[in-house]
Amino acid sequence: MNLTRFYDDKLAQASYLIGCAATGEALVVDPHRDVTPYLEAAASEGLRITHVTETHIHADFVSGSRELAARTGATLYLSDEGDADWKYAFAAEDEAVLLRDGDTFDVGNVRIEAVHTPGHTPEHLSFLVTDTPASDQPLAILTGDFVFVGDVGRPDLLEKAAKVEGTMESAARTLFHALQRFKEYPDHLQILPGHGAGSACGKGIGSVPSSTVGYERLANWAFQVEDEDAFVAAVLEGQPEPPTYFAEMKRINKEGPPVLGGFSRPDRLDARRIMDLLDEGVAVVDTRPADAYAESHVPGTLNIPLNQSFPTWAGWLLSYEEPIHLLVDESEEDAVDEAVRDLSSIGLDQVAGWCGVEALDAWTEAGRSLDSVPRTNASELAGALERGEVTVVDVRGRSEWEAGHLPGVDNIPVGYLEEHLEELPTDEPLVVQCQSGGRSAIAASLLRARGMDNVVNLDGGYEAWVAEGLATVTPPVSGEASSEPVPLSSATAS
Repeated sequence: MNLTRFYDDKLAQASYLIGCAATGEALVVDPHRDVTPYLEAAASEGLRITHVTETHIHADFVSGSRELAARTGATLYLSDEGDADWKYAFAAEDEAVLLRDGDTFDVGNVRIEAVHTPGHTPEHLSFLVTDTPASDQPLAILTGDFVFVGDVGRPDLLEKAAKVEGTMESAARTLFHALQRFKEYPDHLQILPGHGAGSACGKGIGSVPSSTVGYERLANWAFQVEDEDAFVAAVLEGQPEPPTYFAEMKRINKEGPPVLGGFSRPDRLDARRIMDLLDEGVAVVDTRPADAYAESHVPGTLNIPLNQSFPTWAGWLLSYEEPIHLLVDESEEDAVDEAVRDLSSIGLDQVAGWCGVEALDAWTEAGRSLDSVPRTNASELAGALERGEVTVVDVRGRSEWEAGHLPGVDNIPVGYLEEHLEELPTDEPLVVQCQSGGRSAIAASLLRARGMDNVVNLDGGYEAWVAEGLATVTPPVSGEASSEPVPLSSATAS
């Protein structure tokens, strides 16, 4: 048996190729939308991809199952568990084989058994893998978003992201009972999870790529809680804010992602075209690093640096209904193709064009002024706060704010800022602050693009504040921590 793990750092997502050397057949589980790595890996091992499946209807990226099946002619296997609201709408059209708990199929000499593991989502399946020439007992289980290293899949996404009201607690209870069944598996059974550290599909996922049932029974917090009510409270507490695009991912993956046949590079635009686009109110995303953008940028552009967090913040902040144009530092090799791939990985396929940094020169040659983002440091901010001269907004996640924050400073996570623009002052400096300065740089670009030229970024964020030995507040938290943003309670943070 051949087993290859693929890991997308930007999505914090794992997928797997399982092949049978004897027959040359191969299965891919939970592929992302860029299917080239699977095709290349299969070819290098002398395998052909004959089966494609996924553990559930994903919320955090566009599934590549349909794309890969179309490219290879492989049979598509999809869950038939859950209620009518969570069935794959394209299953019949694609002649998919539907799976329920206990169903099996063979990939050459490798047997795959579907196990219904609901809680994260109603239709969720895990897959037991048995290398039949070696043993009649499974050696591994692909757990998707059910069990991670050190954590379990969050059961609140249907309510918080997909807006299916009243499902959060019942899903947590379903998850609890699914875990009771799961922990009866033998200690040696390997766990191959669908995500690693950094994914928003859990709150404390470990970075180790795999584990075993025995180790997770010892070390995973979820297996230590024997009382159902206590588990429900624990699993729902402190979950990070689900990105707003998660609901769109659910819809796309349920209805059927368009088959792209590969990614295409959009047209390069004349640099002067950027002026027309911004005058028309069209989204232009400056993908340069935050420091370069802060020093000098075209007013009205939104800065989302092309780094590991690029897909996440693009999904939070860009519209799925409008064209996207990119400003890219083309000295970074393949930056345009990387940005297009990243955006397509979360369903933002409407990149209409791009230009290079010559757009900044074109802007000034037209007699227009470039903008910059003012910055302040912790000691300067402390003085301004003491004199009541400034408002500060903490743009971190709610649980981070609850763990400690600047005195008198309220919390609006970056992804919710646009919903609270009217609450923000325009007649005095408005300082945005996060943990170390990265998210607040994005927040500053967003607010300044919306015409708020009083916005200042705090260099180093909360970490710099703490390093200066300045006062912090750790509020008492009782019960479940809210994941909703807290609007500003006053015009100034005092």
